[in-house]
Amino acid sequence: MSHSVLICDDAIFMRTMVGDILTQAGFEIVGEAETGVQAVQKYQQLKPDLVTMDIVMPDMGGIDAVREICKLDPNARILMCSAMGQQALVVEAIQAGAKDFVVKPFQPSRVLEAVQRVLG
Repeated sequence: MSHSVLICDDAIFMRTMVGDILTQAGFEIVGEAETGVQAVQKYQQLKPDLVTMDIVMPDMGGIDAVREICKLDPNARILMCSAMGQQALVVEAIQAGAKDFVVKPFQPSRVLEAVQRVLG
């Protein structure tokens, strides 16, 4: 059974890249969001097995979106995607409820390892 994934990133390039990595590994991309607000709305609509969440996004940042999603669903499985040098934010994201993180630029193997850890 393939897992459903919601990809949240304000850059279409990053959404495409993450989507390609996960699709090739047999995951089903059920939605994409460009902003934190969209991420929360789409999570409610789609109830995906996994969310990949960028930290810096318009409207509502990724960490706030993680908090909102975890309020709706304490068991949400969220993988943070951060650029180098956002380590302090990663800690905050984990405290907010994210399960793991990968650092951009992505290596497909690292993304898939983190996804497997999050999905347990």
